[in-house]
Amino acid sequence: MGIRIRSGRITAGVAAVTLLAAGCASAQAVQPPRAVQPPLAVSRGTAVSRGTAAAEPTADPGPYGAGDTAFGLNVLHAWCQSEPADNLVLSPASLATGLGMAYLGSRGSTAQAMASVLHLPGVGAGGSGADAGTNPAADQALLAGLQARTAALGQLNGPGVKLAASNQVWADPSLPTLRSYLNALATAYRAGVNRVPMLTNPAQAAQQIDQAISAATDGQIPKLLSPGMLHGLGWVLTSALYLNAVWATPFQPSKTAPGQFTTATGKTVTANFMNGSGFRVGTADGWTGVSLPYRGGKVAMVALLPPASSANTATASSCATPSVAALDAITDASRLGSLVLPKVNLRSDASMKDLLSGLGMGIAFGGGANFSGLSSQACCIGVVQQAATLRVNEKGTVAAAATAVGIVASAAQAPVGPQIVFNRPYLLLVTSVTTGEPLFVVRVANPATS
Repeated sequence: MGIRIRSGRITAGVAAVTLLAAGCASAQAVQPPRAVQPPLAVSRGTAVSRGTAAAEPTADPGPYGAGDTAFGLNVLHAWCQSEPADNLVLSPASLATGLGMAYLGSRGSTAQAMASVLHLPGVGAGGSGADAGTNPAADQALLAGLQARTAALGQLNGPGVKLAASNQVWADPSLPTLRSYLNALATAYRAGVNRVPMLTNPAQAAQQIDQAISAATDGQIPKLLSPGMLHGLGWVLTSALYLNAVWATPFQPSKTAPGQFTTATGKTVTANFMNGSGFRVGTADGWTGVSLPYRGGKVAMVALLPPASSANTATASSCATPSVAALDAITDASRLGSLVLPKVNLRSDASMKDLLSGLGMGIAFGGGANFSGLSSQACCIGVVQQAATLRVNEKGTVAAAATAVGIVASAAQAPVGPQIVFNRPYLLLVTSVTTGEPLFVVRVANPATS
């Protein structure tokens, strides 16, 4: 899978990138120049033509937060099974946005598979998704829901919490892109469009995209794409998310002390533990969770300690994840308690193509994929790469991630109350309190590698 985990200084920001290849006769062939569509004006996230105003979202974003949570936990579980001894940092919101932008251009069985894996409300689990682009009422309902999700993310910004989201379409000027697709992206994800020479000058295109991502993430994701990743590609969809949040009640550094932590491999290491009390504690299905609110009450972290049986790393249970229902029960709990939580400074770098194929999205990666809703030149997804970082300390949380999802050319496949001690592998979720949208999901296997 090409997964690399490394420790390092943690920075803030999330960037999801979707790369789509041109359907030329050869991945190495350069298409002759074609008429370039005029740029679209973007108003409040919706592509506007001839003075049309953008509509305000009216749908409920809650089901999209629940769907992204289920999707993120599935990816985390599959990833953990392939790398059970490693720390893992994932942004479900970022990955869901990148793949969601690609989904809006998918059709037929490709759309059905993607919708199911992404848990898109109404078209995911329990819905076909196969009629994408053919059912105007269903398409409008989905766009309204995605627009409400995007708007809800934008409302999380406030005193003590900096959350900045930015989505963008990058297109090679020699390739046609359907206006209906660009309009859908602008409506659902507030994505504008830029032209970069991916086919003729991939080095320049990668530099331009990287500069935009770096700016959107406050310089924390300075380099995501290499020229080689853009070889034969015609479109790149980027989604950047920057988070810097302080605790509603900061931990006292004087109470931080070293302690013992049993890693996922059973080794005992020393970590620095923060100590605090007055937090809400909940239990469900053997999981114990502690809710840590950030200032303003719109965003929170939930630290999740798995059932004691999952501490046995010789079994698959060591990669256990809670159900969405269990998470709801834990976050709804009201009893107070204290916790002892390690400071962490983590970094992950992984290819997720195999993980997503295993979850049921395999058709989107093969020659039979259908992305005709984007362009007649688009083929199939060939690259899904995410790099992410997360730092948790006495002041709060700073996190970053970057995801690349590429579609290959058709010719080239490409203590008060109970005290919860987190002294063994555990999970962290940073979520929207209102919608449940999972901004980050983390598995800490060994905090000593911070």
